[in-house]
Amino acid sequence: MGPSRAGRTLTAASLALVVTTATGCGGFGGGSSSDGATAWALTGGSEEAFRASFNSWNEANPDREINVEWFANDAYKEKIRTAVGAGNAPTLVFNWSGGTLADYTEADQVVDLSGQVDGLTENVLPSVAANGETGDGLYAVPNNQTQPIVLYYNKKVLADAGVEPPETLDDMTDAVEALKGEGVVPIALAGQSVWPELMWIQYLTDRIGGPETFQRILDGEEGAWSDPAVMEAATAIADLVEAGAFGDSFGSVDADSGADTALLHTGKAGMLLQGSWVYPNMAEDAPEFVGDDLGHTTFPVVDGGSGSPSNIVGNPANFWSVSADASEEEQQTAIDYLNDQVYNEENVQSLLDLGSVPPVSGLEDEIAAQDDSEHLDFTYGMVRDAEHFQLSWDQALPPDQAQELLSNLSRLFLGEITPEEFGATMDQTL
Repeated sequence: MGPSRAGRTLTAASLALVVTTATGCGGFGGGSSSDGATAWALTGGSEEAFRASFNSWNEANPDREINVEWFANDAYKEKIRTAVGAGNAPTLVFNWSGGTLADYTEADQVVDLSGQVDGLTENVLPSVAANGETGDGLYAVPNNQTQPIVLYYNKKVLADAGVEPPETLDDMTDAVEALKGEGVVPIALAGQSVWPELMWIQYLTDRIGGPETFQRILDGEEGAWSDPAVMEAATAIADLVEAGAFGDSFGSVDADSGADTALLHTGKAGMLLQGSWVYPNMAEDAPEFVGDDLGHTTFPVVDGGSGSPSNIVGNPANFWSVSADASEEEQQTAIDYLNDQVYNEENVQSLLDLGSVPPVSGLEDEIAAQDDSEHLDFTYGMVRDAEHFQLSWDQALPPDQAQELLSNLSRLFLGEITPEEFGATMDQTL
């Protein structure tokens, strides 16, 4: 699942190369062959906080500088996988955890950090830290902000239709009919981008069957995509599409251009399910709307479902791993950097100043002092109180399965396949 525009650094979508280098002498060919510890990081998003963090480390440790190379989002994923596979990865490996991290771990390409980064992990919210664990060890630690998926709504549009923000799926169905009666799109959806549709199948499956349902898919259990909870979720999606919940033209709405958020803040749509990464752009594009009429809430519960209403989906954070191909000295530099710099007081403030919420315990007072404290406090509370935080499925699954999922999910939303055909087709990927 990928964020739109500025927030897109936080997913795996695509990655194209390089723009600049941040610190002095970093060569361009990867990590383990260079002199000293190295890191590859992404431009955009939380770039400014990353730069401040590395600059702070290098100023304090001139004999152990970390040379950083910076990449735009589009080609990085393939480049880093190639570098890791060739034993030429940077010392600090930027990743999204999930299926890729599991591959790294299985191939012994990253270091088990268990017991070596306690100074960092003891302050991280458990639901986020858990995404860095795979097998019996800790192979990645979060390095920037957390980004849950939020149900946004236009207060004025809902009020004009006489509906309240939905607390249940039945409430949402009723709201769809009321909003259609007002001549607006009930729920904005960027179907052209496809990845926003993941948010619907993820939340519905979790609310109905709990996180165990997707865990069976991750475990490759035969028939797991045809699990009754997945089928009920897919049927709910088909019913919402049939009811006109997303309008007639959602297949041509693009998230990267912010077309879905524009529908919300121009009053042409009542609700929008999107990542919290859209908030800074909405605040910039429509400050009066954000100040007066933007509402936010959690995804509705499904009557009879077994998933906790506190469960959330999205991007817990991005992560750092340490290359197993780096020298012991380089690995130690990287581990010391993680303990000293990631989520220290300076780094936390840098992220808050960017309008982002790091997944660190006990930030209530710092958040209250920010200009966007209401939204920041809401998203922070979602993560802090979550019983489970499910990584976006296109990141959690191996790349080939993720692509099949996006393709078949798009066909489900467009009515080209039934829920049963969706499940049966996806079962073939297990």
